[in-house]
Amino acid sequence: MKKPASPGSPSAIVAAAGPELPLSAPSVASVALAASIALIAWCAFAAQTDITVHRMLTRGFGVIGGIERLTSYLTNLTIFACALCFTCVGFFNQRSRVPSVRFFHKPTVVTAVTVYIVFVGIAYNLLLRHTWTPSGWRVLLNESLHTIVPVLAALYWLLFVPRFHLTPRHLLWWLVYPLGYLALTMLRGAFSDFYPYPFIDVGELGYERVMINACLLVLAFLMLMAVFVAINHRRPMPSISPAPVPHPAENHHDNDPA
Repeated sequence: MKKPASPGSPSAIVAAAGPELPLSAPSVASVALAASIALIAWCAFAAQTDITVHRMLTRGFGVIGGIERLTSYLTNLTIFACALCFTCVGFFNQRSRVPSVRFFHKPTVVTAVTVYIVFVGIAYNLLLRHTWTPSGWRVLLNESLHTIVPVLAALYWLLFVPRFHLTPRHLLWWLVYPLGYLALTMLRGAFSDFYPYPFIDVGELGYERVMINACLLVLAFLMLMAVFVAINHRRPMPSISPAPVPHPAENHHDNDPA
């Protein structure tokens, strides 16, 4: 029978901390990489926003229409989440009083955002890269969105996010984002007849084929989650020194020979 951990042992502290266990003390390298990811993500998101809004304005739509079209794409939503997350990690202390900063410092949240952006990169490079050929500076923007940021985020996670306590509840929460996106995209498409990606275009493929494609995408996302979970499980437990046990103060009787 396995012996339970003593209350002051590192494993007991990690188990007690659970999902609230923060990222380890930041090093210069971790802060520099997180800040770089944030800056690249913000620049890419700003450039993509400018392109999308300008395109919609030339087609006779307003700024609101441009923002609506921008948020139709999973890439844009995910790069925005990535920019927010790594801004909090790279530029703000994890002990900040701002709730959103503390939220994005949690390893479970950093991991979820990393899984999302890596999924976007894999899906684009496998399913969509052949559908168009960007030119000029759009090549740099396209690679930033779908290759550079996903690779750097995965690298940050591998190097600087320690093993953390992971529960089925976390995994269910991670699914809210992709499933919510699919549901809202289907709902929006039913009213506007616009579907951002060809593999979920109901007008071209019909609902049956789209549902099959959606299920395959969710399955692929689950497989990617499983990879991250397996890597996290195989990592060594972070070393946490237990708090020192206070000793009673000495008095003159302690040194009495009697």
